[in-house]
Amino acid sequence: MNILVAIDLSDASQEILDNAKTLSLALSAKVWLLHVVEPEPEFVGYRAGPQSVRDQVAHKFHEERDELQKEVNDFRKSGIDITALFVQGSTVDVIYRESKKLEIDIIIVGSHGHGGVYHLVFGSVSEGVLHKSSCPVMVIPTHNRT
Repeated sequence: MNILVAIDLSDASQEILDNAKTLSLALSAKVWLLHVVEPEPEFVGYRAGPQSVRDQVAHKFHEERDELQKEVNDFRKSGIDITALFVQGSTVDVIYRESKKLEIDIIIVGSHGHGGVYHLVFGSVSEGVLHKSSCPVMVIPTHNRT
Protein backbone atom coordinates (compact mmCIF):
# COMPACT_ATOMS: atom_id res chain seq x y z
CA MET A 1 0.00 0.00 0.00
CA ASN A 2 1.20 3.53 -0.87
CA ILE A 3 0.20 6.54 1.23
CA LEU A 4 0.78 10.15 0.22
CA VAL A 5 0.86 12.54 3.17
CA ALA A 6 0.73 16.23 2.27
CA ILE A 7 1.85 18.70 4.93
CA ASP A 8 2.43 22.43 4.95
CA LEU A 9 4.92 22.37 7.86
CA SER A 10 2.64 24.54 10.00
CA ASP A 11 1.87 23.75 13.63
CA ALA A 12 -1.09 21.71 12.36
CA SER A 13 1.20 19.28 10.54
CA GLN A 14 1.99 17.28 13.68
CA GLU A 15 -1.63 16.09 13.95
CA ILE A 16 -1.50 14.90 10.34
CA LEU A 17 1.86 13.18 10.85
CA ASP A 18 0.69 11.37 14.00
CA ASN A 19 -2.33 9.95 12.17
CA ALA A 20 -0.26 9.03 9.12
CA LYS A 21 2.29 7.21 11.28
CA THR A 22 -0.45 5.19 13.01
CA LEU A 23 -2.09 4.24 9.71
CA SER A 24 1.15 3.40 7.91
CA LEU A 25 2.31 1.15 10.75
CA ALA A 26 -1.07 -0.64 10.85
CA LEU A 27 -1.00 -1.22 7.07
CA SER A 28 2.77 -1.74 6.62
CA ALA A 29 2.54 0.98 4.00
CA LYS A 30 5.13 2.88 1.99
CA VAL A 31 4.77 6.59 2.79
CA TRP A 32 5.50 9.53 0.55
CA LEU A 33 5.74 12.74 2.61
CA LEU A 34 4.99 15.71 0.39
CA HIS A 35 5.54 19.39 1.03
CA VAL A 36 4.44 21.70 -1.76
CA VAL A 37 6.00 25.13 -2.06
CA GLU A 38 3.92 27.69 -3.92
CA PRO A 39 6.25 29.33 -6.44
CA GLU A 40 7.14 32.97 -6.13
CA PRO A 41 6.19 34.43 -9.56
CA GLU A 42 9.38 36.44 -10.03
CA PHE A 43 11.62 33.80 -8.46
CA VAL A 44 10.30 31.06 -10.72
CA GLY A 45 10.64 33.26 -13.80
CA TYR A 46 14.27 34.00 -12.94
CA ARG A 47 13.71 37.70 -13.43
CA ALA A 48 16.41 39.99 -12.19
CA GLY A 49 15.58 41.20 -8.72
CA PRO A 50 17.30 42.13 -5.52
CA GLN A 51 19.80 39.49 -4.48
CA SER A 52 18.56 39.80 -0.90
CA VAL A 53 15.07 38.63 -1.94
CA ARG A 54 16.46 35.66 -3.87
CA ASP A 55 18.69 34.79 -0.90
CA GLN A 56 15.72 35.00 1.48
CA VAL A 57 13.60 32.67 -0.68
CA ALA A 58 16.49 30.21 -1.03
CA HIS A 59 17.03 30.27 2.74
CA LYS A 60 13.32 29.58 3.37
CA PHE A 61 13.38 26.62 0.94
CA HIS A 62 16.48 25.23 2.65
CA GLU A 63 14.85 25.47 6.11
CA GLU A 64 11.65 23.80 4.89
CA ARG A 65 13.59 21.00 3.22
CA ASP A 66 15.53 20.40 6.46
CA GLU A 67 12.30 20.33 8.47
CA LEU A 68 10.77 17.83 6.04
CA GLN A 69 13.85 15.61 6.31
CA LYS A 70 13.60 15.74 10.11
CA GLU A 71 10.05 14.35 9.89
CA VAL A 72 11.20 11.63 7.50
CA ASN A 73 13.95 10.59 9.93
CA ASP A 74 11.37 10.39 12.73
CA PHE A 75 9.19 8.02 10.64
CA ARG A 76 12.20 5.87 9.78
CA LYS A 77 12.97 5.41 13.49
CA SER A 78 9.55 3.72 13.72
CA GLY A 79 10.50 1.33 10.91
CA ILE A 80 8.36 3.04 8.26
CA ASP A 81 9.50 3.06 4.62
CA ILE A 82 9.23 6.76 3.74
CA THR A 83 10.44 9.14 1.05
CA ALA A 84 10.36 12.94 1.18
CA LEU A 85 9.04 14.96 -1.75
CA PHE A 86 9.69 18.71 -1.87
CA VAL A 87 7.91 20.09 -4.92
CA GLN A 88 7.21 23.59 -6.19
CA GLY A 89 3.86 24.32 -7.79
CA SER A 90 0.16 24.72 -7.19
CA THR A 91 -0.66 22.61 -4.11
CA VAL A 92 -3.76 20.76 -5.31
CA ASP A 93 -2.29 20.11 -8.76
CA VAL A 94 0.98 18.79 -7.31
CA ILE A 95 -0.81 16.48 -4.86
CA TYR A 96 -2.99 15.12 -7.67
CA ARG A 97 -0.07 14.69 -10.09
CA GLU A 98 2.18 12.98 -7.52
CA SER A 99 -0.64 10.67 -6.40
CA LYS A 100 -1.13 9.49 -9.99
CA LYS A 101 2.57 9.14 -10.70
CA LEU A 102 3.27 7.16 -7.50
CA GLU A 103 0.12 5.01 -7.76
CA ILE A 104 -1.05 6.17 -4.34
CA ASP A 105 -3.77 4.18 -2.58
CA ILE A 106 -4.76 6.89 -0.07
CA ILE A 107 -3.95 10.58 0.35
CA ILE A 108 -3.80 12.16 3.80
CA VAL A 109 -4.27 15.92 4.10
CA GLY A 110 -5.28 18.27 6.88
CA SER A 111 -8.06 20.77 7.27
CA HIS A 112 -7.25 24.00 9.05
CA GLY A 113 -10.92 24.84 9.53
CA HIS A 114 -10.83 28.29 7.98
CA GLY A 115 -14.19 29.97 7.57
CA GLY A 116 -16.34 30.50 4.49
CA VAL A 117 -14.89 33.88 3.49
CA TYR A 118 -11.37 32.45 3.53
CA HIS A 119 -12.50 29.58 1.27
CA LEU A 120 -14.16 32.01 -1.14
CA VAL A 121 -10.97 34.01 -1.50
CA PHE A 122 -8.25 31.36 -1.22
CA GLY A 123 -10.02 28.03 -1.68
CA SER A 124 -9.29 24.89 0.31
CA VAL A 125 -6.56 22.41 -0.42
CA SER A 126 -8.46 19.54 1.18
CA GLU A 127 -11.59 20.32 -0.85
CA GLY A 128 -9.55 20.62 -4.05
CA VAL A 129 -7.88 17.26 -3.43
CA LEU A 130 -11.23 15.62 -2.61
CA HIS A 131 -12.73 16.87 -5.89
CA LYS A 132 -9.76 15.91 -8.06
CA SER A 133 -8.57 12.64 -6.57
CA SER A 134 -9.60 9.24 -7.86
CA CYS A 135 -8.31 7.50 -4.71
CA PRO A 136 -9.57 7.79 -1.13
CA VAL A 137 -8.64 10.96 0.75
CA MET A 138 -8.37 11.08 4.52
CA VAL A 139 -8.89 14.62 5.83
CA ILE A 140 -7.52 15.20 9.34
CA PRO A 141 -9.13 18.12 11.19
CA THR A 142 -6.32 20.14 12.76
CA HIS A 143 -8.43 22.80 14.41
CA ASN A 144 -10.17 22.86 17.77
CA ARG A 145 -13.80 23.84 17.38
CA THR A 146 -16.14 23.73 20.31
